[in-house]
Amino acid sequence: MMNFPKRYLIVILTFISTCVCYIERVGFSIAYTAAADAAGVNQSSKGTILSTFYYGYACSQVPGGWAAQKIGGRKVLLFSFVLWSSTCFWLKLDPNNVFILVVARLLVGVSQGFIFPSIHTVLAQWVPPHERSRSVSLTTSGMYLGAAMGMLFLPSLVKYNGPNSVFNAEAALGGMWSLLWFKYATDPPRSEHPKASAAGFGESLLPMRDQKLKVDNGGSAMKAAKIPWKRIVVNLPVWAIVVNNFTFHYALYVLMNWLPTYFELGLQLSLQEMGSSKMMPYLNMFIFSNIGGVVADHLITKRILSVTRTRKFLNTVGFMVASIALMALPIFRSSNGAIFCSSIALGFLALGRAGFAVNHMDIAPRYAGIVMGISNTAGTLAGIVGVDMTGKLLEAAKTTYSDLSSPESWRAVFFIPGLLCILSSFVFLLFSTGERIFD
Repeated sequence: MMNFPKRYLIVILTFISTCVCYIERVGFSIAYTAAADAAGVNQSSKGTILSTFYYGYACSQVPGGWAAQKIGGRKVLLFSFVLWSSTCFWLKLDPNNVFILVVARLLVGVSQGFIFPSIHTVLAQWVPPHERSRSVSLTTSGMYLGAAMGMLFLPSLVKYNGPNSVFNAEAALGGMWSLLWFKYATDPPRSEHPKASAAGFGESLLPMRDQKLKVDNGGSAMKAAKIPWKRIVVNLPVWAIVVNNFTFHYALYVLMNWLPTYFELGLQLSLQEMGSSKMMPYLNMFIFSNIGGVVADHLITKRILSVTRTRKFLNTVGFMVASIALMALPIFRSSNGAIFCSSIALGFLALGRAGFAVNHMDIAPRYAGIVMGISNTAGTLAGIVGVDMTGKLLEAAKTTYSDLSSPESWRAVFFIPGLLCILSSFVFLLFSTGERIFD
């Protein structure tokens, strides 16, 4: 352990944290879908309960960034984990008891909303710029590995032990991670990066647009510095990140919450009988997210492309390929075809994260948690709008086409995120930059 740099341990722990969070999210949609279908709950009501999480999640993104900045990402991350794990532990799933479900999902949403801004604050403190794409990609790829594992193991857990067993399993995982983080995570000592200013690491690697401000005595300047809210909010490169975050999460959350319903009602397949193939879309995200990070760091460190061009290149390739796959999804009527299309769509969306999702740290390393909070709020609004609207679209399609097994009834569901992908990749091409804007 002596030669193993502490920052790698921090990155691995944040990777496991996102993994566990997404096991929880996929787990809820699997357990709730099973319980709701058994109780005869309609699609529109399902959409409402599935989207409740995102209301709580949206409320706590910016406060999460602020709290991580003021109190420290390490403490905020621990608090949020303890809060959502205990909520899962106490929850008893009854699809007819809507009030309890709504309160529980709001609480889990609020506590998980602190997680990503905290992680970005922690990583901006620990990880030097030339390792950032890789570290952020690895950490966020934990989400997809978690979703893949959830898809693989949890349907069987529901089948043999009932939907409630899922929440106990999730609470146990959350509790175990909290203990690991409590034991091993620390704030970065100044000695590990003596040249670092409060901005976090190697000044020379971050080109500046505005003049460089000298930061004396490192840490205290960080505390005294006012957060430039107005400049952040009216900044076009920030908006380019925000728009792409919205689209990425619209597509991800719609697929994550409605793919189980698409397989079961759209294609008349049982999740249990689909075996390991149903985890492929998320496994693909895990692989492509890391490919994106490694490629981005390679292009930047070898000076093949500038930071700006690297971000634009990966973002555009990712989103354009994903849009084609999303629009083609309802055409395929077999489980293999649907798995293939959703895997390509989600895989390339994850590749695109090496563009927009690391860009917070390029343009505002000191305020990475706050910019992350703002753009993640937009991503969460996408969850509220997308997940809820999909339920309503399907309820309407059911009236028109009598059931949900025809491709027409699902066309709008996948077409909307496909169009958003094209739109937002143009926004990113026009307005984003890889240069540092905020000091």
